[in-house]
Amino acid sequence: MVVKLELYRVFCEVAKQKSLSKAASSLYMTQPAVSQSIAQLERELGLRLFTRTSKGVILTNEGKLLFEYANSAINLINKGEEKLEEWKNLSAGELKIGVGDTISRYFLLPYLEKFHKLYSNIKLKIMNKTTLELCALVKSGEIDIAICNLPIEEPALEIIKIMDIHDIFVCGNVYKEKLSSALSLKELSNLPLILLEPKSNSRRYVEKFFLSKGISIKPEIELGSHDLLLEFARINLGVSCVIREFSQEYLKKKELFEIKLNENIPERSIGICFLKSVSLSPTSERFVQILGKS
Repeated sequence: MVVKLELYRVFCEVAKQKSLSKAASSLYMTQPAVSQSIAQLERELGLRLFTRTSKGVILTNEGKLLFEYANSAINLINKGEEKLEEWKNLSAGELKIGVGDTISRYFLLPYLEKFHKLYSNIKLKIMNKTTLELCALVKSGEIDIAICNLPIEEPALEIIKIMDIHDIFVCGNVYKEKLSSALSLKELSNLPLILLEPKSNSRRYVEKFFLSKGISIKPEIELGSHDLLLEFARINLGVSCVIREFSQEYLKKKELFEIKLNENIPERSIGICFLKSVSLSPTSERFVQILGKS
């Protein structure tokens, strides 16, 4: 097929130039080589494609029909090559990113802004899902990369850690006055807990840690976003499990207070995930490089 494609390229150029010699010059080939290519294509098709005249060559009726399709195909291939070149140079294209709401708001935004300023012609498509949903989208090819809460156990995915995070429990003023000393994990579990929904990777990580200590935690309130966890704790509806790095505004303003524990929850990370079996596009690779400098 590769050989025949080259024959069609020669055929289309001869048809446009209406001359073997001019086509040879345009294709940087010798005239005999062009003649041989046309003769080979005619043999393979079993048809005459050109009629020789004193002024050059003209297409036969069969040649005209073939040229209509072959020229369109060659033009599409050329256009595809041009688009690939644009992608390589990051002057056009699309980047599909999957990310959770919390990471999107508290981590990703400045990197999206930087990337857009550098490569404004790249179209950004952002999808907000849970970590489990994002992994499925990466594996199905519906998104290029995902920025997720780790750990993730997915053999098909390449994972690059980009930031360490810490799960902590916070409370408002009312609970702060009651909790003057460090608490054990058991004591904490008896408080009115506010956690993310069970499908959240963050919730599962914290629950797994408590279970490793023989403690089962049962929240009184389950919420769908990190922002709501902060707000519910602020108005003293209970104590919320949040990410310290994404709660700094509340902590610095003393609207919330970190509860001291005798044993802290081990740190974890957020990271970039993409398919091991597929090479990153130049666009995705550049965005990963920018994130890696965080």
